[in-house]
Amino acid sequence: MAEQLRLYSYWRSSAAYRVRIGLNLKGLAYETVPVHLVRDGGQQHAPDYVARNPQHMVPTLQHGVRVIRQSLAILEYLDEAWPSPRLLPMTARDRARVRALALMVACDIHPLNNLRVLQYFEGTWNVPQPERDDWIKHWVIEGFTAMETLLAEDAATGAFCHGATPGLADCCLVPQVFNARRFGVDMSAFPTIVRIEQACLALPAFDQARPDNQPDANA
Repeated sequence: MAEQLRLYSYWRSSAAYRVRIGLNLKGLAYETVPVHLVRDGGQQHAPDYVARNPQHMVPTLQHGVRVIRQSLAILEYLDEAWPSPRLLPMTARDRARVRALALMVACDIHPLNNLRVLQYFEGTWNVPQPERDDWIKHWVIEGFTAMETLLAEDAATGAFCHGATPGLADCCLVPQVFNARRFGVDMSAFPTIVRIEQACLALPAFDQARPDNQPDANA
């Protein structure tokens, strides 16, 4: 597949962060197109971007003429188009476990703390900052409490979320830990999650995907 990969991304978006990790784990070259989610009222609302993604969200991956939206759909597309190294394990049972861990982040934790939710709290309901911060911490802690239990008590957990190599669940977990730290969540209650995060960040694929290492980080 020689067509160019172009990732529409925002440096601090955890959903875009997931995809950057996946692209790096696959060793794929791609162009980053920054979409600033705050500047100019949010560049994701610009007509040319909405034509690519009617949800007004990042990330969006363009592969040649194909446009793929939703971070987990993008990651599974990458895994099917470039099967090695794998983001999902070989067996149906193991794939179900990894998907469940990934979806805990992508469906149950992250959407409640997404930028558009926080902007609605502030701009429409006038929720004060301390209450918004409490909201974020509550849902992160609730989600991580369950995830810590599932990771710590399952023999399938290895150096990473599943076994000895990083995969789809790790692509989701590390950005969510970044967000948790950003909002002041005490991570000491989640030693397994922290151990996995540190193992991931020691790898170049994860390190290169860090928000601070993105071309638009200081833009």
